[in-house]
Amino acid sequence: MQNLLDLEKKINSELTTKIKNSEIKHNQIYIEIDKDNLIDVTLFLKSNKDTKFRQLIDITVVDYPEEIQRFKIVYLFLSHEFNQRLILSYYVNENEVIESLTSIFPAANWMEREVFDMYGVNFKDHPDLRRILTDYGFEGHPLRKDFPLTGHSEVRYSEDKKKVVNEPVKLEQNYRNFDYESPWDGTKYIKTQTDNNDKKN
Repeated sequence: MQNLLDLEKKINSELTTKIKNSEIKHNQIYIEIDKDNLIDVTLFLKSNKDTKFRQLIDITVVDYPEEIQRFKIVYLFLSHEFNQRLILSYYVNENEVIESLTSIFPAANWMEREVFDMYGVNFKDHPDLRRILTDYGFEGHPLRKDFPLTGHSEVRYSEDKKKVVNEPVKLEQNYRNFDYESPWDGTKYIKTQTDNNDKKN
C-alpha cells in the first residue's frame, strides 16, 4: 500500500484486538501491542501482500527503571516494495521472558543477543543467547539506567601475571577534583599568581 493512512487502517482492521494503539508520526507508522501477540503481528506484517515489511532493521530497548513494566521493546521494520517504515513496541517487566523473532527474521539473532547483553532482556527459543559486546565474565548490563558510569570492574594487562586481569575500578584522586569556575575566568592558581604579579607592579 502506498498510502500510510490506508495501511494503518488495513493493519487495524486485520489485527483488530491485537493492536493496542497506532499512529502516524514522522512519516512512519507506530504500533503498540501486547507481548503475547508479537509473533502473530510480525507474521502478518511480513507476509501480507498489502504490508510486506520483510526486513527487520533493528531491535532496541528503552529503560524506565521507575516503572513496573520497566522495558519498552522496540522493533523497526522496513518494506522495500512500498518504501515504508513501521515501528512496533510493547512493554515488559524486568524479569519477563519474551518471544524470539529468529524463526521469522534470522537477522534477529544478533540483535536479540545485543539486547540481552546491554539490557538483560531474555528471549525464549533463541538459538544462541549469550553476550555479544561484553566479555564472558562481565557483571551487569551497561545500558540499564542504574548501571554505574564507571562500571563495576576495569580490565588491564598485568605485566607481573602476563595476562589480562579484572580489578575493582580505581579512580585517581586528581581526576576527582574539578574546578567548576568559568573557563573564561581561569583557574585559581593562575588567578592567584596573576593577582600577586599585579600587586607587585
